[in-house]
Amino acid sequence: MSVSANTYSCPACKSAIVRRHYLQHLKKSLNPACKALLSNSSDILWDGNCNIVAETDAQEAHPACRLPLADLLAFKHPPEHDTLSVDLHGDRLGDYADWDEEQALAAHDAKNYNFDAHETPNEDVGVADTSDEDDDEDYDTDAENALGEKELEPTRPFVPRDYPAESLNGPVNNEEDLRFPLEDEAPVASQEEHPAPNHGYQPLHIVHYGNSAGSPVPLSRKPSSDEDYHSTLSTDSGDNMFYPFSSKLEWEFAKWAKLHGSSITASAVTDLLSIEGLPRRLGLSFKNSTELNKVIDTLPAQRPPFKTKSFLLGGKVFEVYYRDVLACIKALFNDPEFAPYLKYAPEQHYTDDTCSVRLFHDMHTGDWWWATQEEIDKIKPGGTIVPIILSSDKTQLTLFRNKSAYPLYMTIGNIPKEMRRRPSYRAYVLLAYLPTSRFQHISNQAARCRSVLNVYHTCMSDILASLKEKGLSGINMANGNGVIHRTHPLYATFIGDYPEQVQATCILSGDCPGCPCPKDRLEGYDPVNAANPWRSLNDLLDALDEVDEDPGGLQDLAHELRVKPVINPFWKGLPFAHIYRSITPDVLHQLYQGVVKHLVAWLIAAFGAAEIDARCRRLPPNHSIHLFVGGISKLSRVSGKEHASMCQILLGLVLDIPLADGLSNIPLQQAVRAILDFVFLAQYPVHSTVTLRMMEAALTSFHHNKHIFVSLGIREHFNIPKFHFASHYVRCIKLFGTTDNFNTEYTERLHIDLAKDAYRATNHKDEYSQMTTWLERKEKMARHAQYTDRRLKVTNSTTPTGLDRQHPVPGLDRRRFLHMAKHPTARSVSFEQLQSPDGYGAVHFLPSLYRFIILSSQPNISRRELDIAVESTFLPCRYLRVWHSIKYLCEDRISANRTTVDIVHARPATKDGHGRHVPARFDTVLVNFEGSGREKGIKGRRVGCVRVIFSLPPNAVSALFLRPLTVPEHFVYVEWFTPFQPLPDRATGLFKLSKSVLSDNTLLSSVVPLSYIYRSVHLFPKFGAAAPVSWSSSNVLDKCDTFFLNPFTDRHLYSELQEPIC
Repeated sequence: MSVSANTYSCPACKSAIVRRHYLQHLKKSLNPACKALLSNSSDILWDGNCNIVAETDAQEAHPACRLPLADLLAFKHPPEHDTLSVDLHGDRLGDYADWDEEQALAAHDAKNYNFDAHETPNEDVGVADTSDEDDDEDYDTDAENALGEKELEPTRPFVPRDYPAESLNGPVNNEEDLRFPLEDEAPVASQEEHPAPNHGYQPLHIVHYGNSAGSPVPLSRKPSSDEDYHSTLSTDSGDNMFYPFSSKLEWEFAKWAKLHGSSITASAVTDLLSIEGLPRRLGLSFKNSTELNKVIDTLPAQRPPFKTKSFLLGGKVFEVYYRDVLACIKALFNDPEFAPYLKYAPEQHYTDDTCSVRLFHDMHTGDWWWATQEEIDKIKPGGTIVPIILSSDKTQLTLFRNKSAYPLYMTIGNIPKEMRRRPSYRAYVLLAYLPTSRFQHISNQAARCRSVLNVYHTCMSDILASLKEKGLSGINMANGNGVIHRTHPLYATFIGDYPEQVQATCILSGDCPGCPCPKDRLEGYDPVNAANPWRSLNDLLDALDEVDEDPGGLQDLAHELRVKPVINPFWKGLPFAHIYRSITPDVLHQLYQGVVKHLVAWLIAAFGAAEIDARCRRLPPNHSIHLFVGGISKLSRVSGKEHASMCQILLGLVLDIPLADGLSNIPLQQAVRAILDFVFLAQYPVHSTVTLRMMEAALTSFHHNKHIFVSLGIREHFNIPKFHFASHYVRCIKLFGTTDNFNTEYTERLHIDLAKDAYRATNHKDEYSQMTTWLERKEKMARHAQYTDRRLKVTNSTTPTGLDRQHPVPGLDRRRFLHMAKHPTARSVSFEQLQSPDGYGAVHFLPSLYRFIILSSQPNISRRELDIAVESTFLPCRYLRVWHSIKYLCEDRISANRTTVDIVHARPATKDGHGRHVPARFDTVLVNFEGSGREKGIKGRRVGCVRVIFSLPPNAVSALFLRPLTVPEHFVYVEWFTPFQPLPDRATGLFKLSKSVLSDNTLLSSVVPLSYIYRSVHLFPKFGAAAPVSWSSSNVLDKCDTFFLNPFTDRHLYSELQEPIC
């Protein structure tokens, strides 16, 4: 056998073969002698790059590479996969008792290996890379939390400093405990550049309404919205697409001045332009803000101007600023941004063609649109319903001068909710500024209240008057593409908090705005009775029609129906309008600021503020969890966002706390779980008949267990309108679609752009006329920006625009995309630092990595052979590149933009930029331990704690893996928790977990490909009767041994763990 530098002479056929191709030669050769050598030879050595090693060089070969050819051929991969096949549960075959780390490292260092430059220690060891954008912010937050935990901790008598280890530790794992299921199945590792397992959905079965509903008007078309806008501009524009601005630079300056934000005032623009020579050097045609406004005033208006109407009441003149409602509807219907997505006819969506499970999401999938379309077709078939959504809410403009505004917003249900709820799409129109006066000049309180209510309804009636005729007869409107539809604008729903609902429906305060249930009987719940008819409307309308002949009849009927006798309510005469049915669920005010607010107060009263706050400080960190280091008992003016953050942790705060008088804690835990289930289910972006039944079951469970609050003396009754209205959520969703169609959180966000910023732009004198002018100019600039952007896209793209697009069903696509920073956080981390308790704490890092390497190619190796292979396997490097975070991105279905939705942290203790101590943080994750991509919920998954995120240097990959190109770029060292039990805890519905402890009191661990990490998870510690003093947020994962999986981390995890929608 002759061996040269680059070639090797095959002993069977005497052919000269390139060394690295020799193995392929033996596999593919047809020569019987080569085949015999392939099957019988056991004395040929290889060097990890599939190169033959001569006997004379064998002593210098790396120990991990000195394998006979027969063993080399055993490192085979499943032929149906191109990626590395690995068994992440390789550690199940043994513990680490026989692993002599010092001896192995000594043998490792005895070899004089040549290290690559990037593997040698240098001054960058352990230094954070600036590519981790979020690290500095996270360090500051964690440092502040660590300081706050000590400073804010009150004295709690009779609370132990810590629990004995034996009282909390789970069972010690023996060798059988270490064996994972599916041990004969070798999972496939996917590259981290690919999306996480696709949790998309099968195509839905859609039942269309038919009967020409929503069809365009035949043989009729108008210019598109952009074409019409272009023709409206002066003919002097020529080839200047930025006209009336003279250049792109002038247009960009104007856009910055008007659309950048409220911080850029008119005086600031004038001051900037007053700099000598600046307008001339920039080539601007205007020299101050006033001249700029004159240019903007020449732009075509997409939305109608404001009008003013005055009225006299009690000797004082009041004004209302409003717009033509039909012109506003036309502007939304004609917007080119919405044209590809508009819905023109009702549909019924089902999971499959059996039509057994129906889905509800956007407004066109609800029963109201379908039933109303049937009524329209009886009058005039072929029409397109335009559902009108109104929202009103008074807002404070100043803190000290008591200035307020009363905006009335409007949108249409044809626009998908994903676009409606985003301010950037401008899907809501400011329809009016209603009078804000409380009429304090009227001395009689009853007369003053009647005046406020009458003025509201009179103004609303005048604004919506044109809908009475056109809602029935129809009116032709063109969409953004110029396609004309005969539309029927119909009032559909009203969005507002409880005071607004009371005012719109004219009911008595304390009653339900939807059903006839009086305020002293609101506490009961029965899913059957929840479907009872809405409040009677026809009798009230008849009495209103006859009020001139029989005014006493209206008074008597109003007293009987428990409503206020308003002569001219705005909904009187609106076709197909049912004001009591139109009141929609309000997650912000009804659930977060109502139900959850009450629940938090009850829990603090039941367990005491000190214990609740102490547990808040001892919850482990997570990207989606807000840590209330100061507790929740002392918070004031709590926002809806803060109540939403409390919902994520409430159940974990009440686990194991004993109640007074020996009462069982189980009913309270079940009541809390039921409320949280209802809150999370109510916010599903798409519902099915299955999930709606789950909502009813959750509400039933709460009412079954609410007696515990009466037993504790916290409540005497539950006649609370916001609790009661929860019983109407299911049928409201069936009527109008999911709750994110109507959340007041979206309309309250509009207050900033359309009320508060507008007020800041005025001189605070006669503000409404200035506010409306400012808004009209801003809308003109926004429309011109839309026009120029679309023209630039058409100029630079060959893709046709304006075509109808299939809008995906929101909420069914649960995909998340894994993203890693290009550069590591720490470029060179030694094995000693990785395994040190003061470093990363990856105690079994090397044996776990060696097991992974061996089992990736020999998944069926016996334990004895594995132990031998591990002892003779070493990495040809001393340092590894380490990352401190994993990011997961979510893709917007409309814009295709990706945003960060989850981050997994794994970093040792350090100091922030201010020199403060930042405790170590190692997050818990959900791991796809099967690696098949078919995991769902807890099936095929297991919880682990991430200790190290690392990559192997190229020379190590080439030396240790047969197919280096299939090896993932990143790996993760994970410490395991016990597998999920088949059923969760009966009282809380939570899955109980413990640490997988080995016989030497260390933790079972593995190295897995990064792509196996599904997402981060949050764990509730099992505190016991009282949270131990020595526990903190930074050490609770180490000190506590028993946990519960928190399903309320975010809606993505919650829906993953619940009954699937589709």
